[in-house]
Amino acid sequence: MKVLVTQRIPSVCFDLLKAHDVSLTVLGERPPGKRHLLRALKKDAYDGVITLLTDDIDREVIDAMGSGIKIIANYAVGYNNIDVAAANERGIVVTNTPGVLTDTVAEHTIALMFAVATRTPEADRYVRKNRFRGWEPELLLGVDLKGKTLGVIGAGRIGSRVGEMATGIGMQVVYYDTKRNDLFEKSTGGKLCESPEDLLRQADVVSVHLPLTKETHHFLNDRRLALLRHDAIVINTSRGPVIDEQALTDVLKEDRIFGAGLDVFEREPHIGRDLRSLENVVLTPHTASASIATRNNMATMVAEDVIAVLHGSEAKNPVLLS
Repeated sequence: MKVLVTQRIPSVCFDLLKAHDVSLTVLGERPPGKRHLLRALKKDAYDGVITLLTDDIDREVIDAMGSGIKIIANYAVGYNNIDVAAANERGIVVTNTPGVLTDTVAEHTIALMFAVATRTPEADRYVRKNRFRGWEPELLLGVDLKGKTLGVIGAGRIGSRVGEMATGIGMQVVYYDTKRNDLFEKSTGGKLCESPEDLLRQADVVSVHLPLTKETHHFLNDRRLALLRHDAIVINTSRGPVIDEQALTDVLKEDRIFGAGLDVFEREPHIGRDLRSLENVVLTPHTASASIATRNNMATMVAEDVIAVLHGSEAKNPVLLS
């Protein structure tokens, strides 16, 4: 059995696969790009493909896969990079890695929230530039989080965990989702908002946890961002394009909100120069799930699903289209 891996991931995955007589072809240390991936698929026959969220597995790529491909295992929770319908038409199982990174991403979200509110990265740069001349009453003033309202957009696993963590520091919680989440409300005391606009008017901190779909693209646009309070904070650890990045940059440049914390970007890895130049935004390089344990657990999940499918069993984490 042969599996193509688009990019190197933690070795625990490879060790498991090799222990089950699966041979591996790894295309490199960086995303291969579509042309390189197509050449590799046409060059040899494979039984499965391990992909990353940086791989565009569209219908053209899926059509280039040989008839022996049984599984596309995505090393990510999101799967908007894969044309799942096209894969299913060819009888290919698509899997992802849900659940395992919930706490890690939630912790990173809270870390961004604190970093923006306390202006910690800005203060660090201030000290490193040798600008510190002693304590000053109004130096780098931030905002308090206790007693403030967190608005969670998307009350799935991660959004729910962020809400729970926020209550631990004394925040009130409201949320918007397409359906009521009774467990979220019970664990956070959170109240469902009737509309995104209703949430944006109430929240001091907005944390976005949406999958990327046609409906959620630019979910936070210039019109909705204009509803935020002048001291509001926006956090995004979901997918970059759910926020209109230029509109958010304009809001930040004009100091219409207090700040933002972003782990994802609209055109990754490109980040606009204006956004990078701002002091009131904290930027991390899509590392919200980047703990050693979580990335190893994701790799294990990928390997176990590949092994299961290639040996005729069902995957534990199939992506099911509604």
